[in-house]
Amino acid sequence: MLIQLSQKNLKKKQKKLSQKLLKRQKRQSQKQKLLRKLKKKSQKKTKNKGNPMAIIPSISEQTARGEIRGDIFSMLLRQRIIFLNTPVNDMVASLIVAQLLYLEGEDPERDINFYINSPGGSVSAGMAIYDTMQYIRPSVATICIGQAASMGAILLAAGAKGKRSILPHSRVMIHQPLGGLSGQATDMEIHAKEILKIKNRLNDILAERTGQTVEKIKKDTDRNYFMSAEEAKAYGIVDELITSR
Repeated sequence: MLIQLSQKNLKKKQKKLSQKLLKRQKRQSQKQKLLRKLKKKSQKKTKNKGNPMAIIPSISEQTARGEIRGDIFSMLLRQRIIFLNTPVNDMVASLIVAQLLYLEGEDPERDINFYINSPGGSVSAGMAIYDTMQYIRPSVATICIGQAASMGAILLAAGAKGKRSILPHSRVMIHQPLGGLSGQATDMEIHAKEILKIKNRLNDILAERTGQTVEKIKKDTDRNYFMSAEEAKAYGIVDELITSR
């Protein structure tokens, strides 16, 4: 009889313990689900934060083939308009070079309109865009909106002569290339020589595109040299100041 009672008590205790464990597991499962949900929300916010594509509007257009939908920049590309509205880096350069080559394939005779609003950036990435602008057959008309600084100014000046424009409140800035390095003395010496070569090459390009002497370009780019729209036109970086179409 005592054995039966003890077995019953043991079963009751085991049952209670099992119920407690199940409740605990359920609470943990709910907590994990909540954490996963919060993590997903956080990742979504982080992903969209600083991502311009998250706020780019989509538009539709009626054509003979039906309705075409796309983001605003893709639709502008159909009108042979390219935008540079970020710092210049390898990814941006790849996208712009691809657009230039695509538009050349579409029609090698029609002009391409290249709108620039950029603080500049990588010299090598900028030179990839510059060389492609000179390489393709269509003329590239450049238009400065907002600012064209550093490599942005080089690309503004790189447009076809007579087809480089600036809006009235835009700013242009030219300067010598920036560089920072560390390491062994010999490596630093090699990099110093290379950056001086780049500096001289950029000065030659600006002199060629603006009509200024290399000596003046060298003097002006020794420090940040800011220009208003009128000053940029007088300097030869652009050919025309435009206020309306």
